[in-house]
Amino acid sequence: MDSTGSARVLVLAGGLSHERDVSLRSGRRVAEALRSTGMEVEERDVDATLLPALVADPPACVVPMLHGETGEDGAIREVLELLKVPYVGARPAACRVAFDKPVAKTLAERAGIRTPESVCLPHETFRELGAAAVMELLVAQLGLPLMVKPTRSGSALGCSVVHTAAELPSAMVNAYAYGPVALLERFIVGDEVAVPVIDDGSGPRALPAVGIQPDGGVYDYTARYTAGSTRFVVPAELSEELTDEVARVALAAHAAFGLRDVSRSDLIVDEQGEVWFLEVNVAPGFTETSTVPLSVQAAGLDLGKLMAAVVQSAAQR
Repeated sequence: MDSTGSARVLVLAGGLSHERDVSLRSGRRVAEALRSTGMEVEERDVDATLLPALVADPPACVVPMLHGETGEDGAIREVLELLKVPYVGARPAACRVAFDKPVAKTLAERAGIRTPESVCLPHETFRELGAAAVMELLVAQLGLPLMVKPTRSGSALGCSVVHTAAELPSAMVNAYAYGPVALLERFIVGDEVAVPVIDDGSGPRALPAVGIQPDGGVYDYTARYTAGSTRFVVPAELSEELTDEVARVALAAHAAFGLRDVSRSDLIVDEQGEVWFLEVNVAPGFTETSTVPLSVQAAGLDLGKLMAAVVQSAAQR
């Protein structure tokens, strides 16, 4: 790809996950941003026509804007590697680790990154051991409140905050609706922040942290993608010391997971000023209510020019 950006870039969006609509919105925005820099951009869904098209006319670079399991588990990137087509983002193995929440938490802990205590529970175990007995043990061990979530899902789908033991059964059912394994995590009271990490070829750097203040108190799917239902503060209202610390944690996660180009770490700053890692996203959203574009703007950067630099760097690998 030359400096004029004349070579074709393919933005992949859509797919068959629960987050298809979000993916389409993200892909559309990234495609428009790249076109604003003069790049030739094609947008494609993921279907049976994709592979023959990639073989017949490979693009200079692919930008996967696929969200959810089918887009973030590394499978599409495996295919792109088989075809030797350059793409933006983490390699397949890194995607698999980052997308599986219990595995990601284990890797974060090994890297010295603080993450809330949790238990991982398959649906079969939950049923066979007796739901009531298991839930009683969980509450006794982890305490309340709890965050219950599917282990392999994005956009907070299937996630619930449990304040009382009576709320736990429905939260477990909700999580299992999105996958066979649930993660129960000690709920950290504090301020949620999202910290993007961008590498346009000059090395990874953390962009301004985005403070997240959902109207309902929980940053769920509705709060993420309904305009006006969450207040975003960027840069986040943190002390200079904490601003540096959340950036350090996001960069540490990006490095520990072996990520590339773009990532977003979701963190909680508790009432004592401790920073807790929740998860890292290898394909963060770029919708009108997503945190990465807000952070890019707060950094005084142009989204199109930044993403064009990321694409050009990835194309030259």
